[in-house]
Amino acid sequence: MKFNIILEPAEEGGFNVSVPALDGCFTQGTTEEEAINNAKEAILAYLEGLENQSD
Repeated sequence: MKFNIILEPAEEGGFNVSVPALDGCFTQGTTEEEAINNAKEAILAYLEGLENQSD
């Protein structure tokens, strides 16, 4: 499954990331690469949380 992410420069430096398809799924990173990797982890954690709610 693929999700679009929005990567925006943060005022304090680094990058903020949001996942529009997943309400409340946000993360950040110091570099673009770190922010993208953190987004992948955040998406997986978000989906695992949804799965656990349905148990």
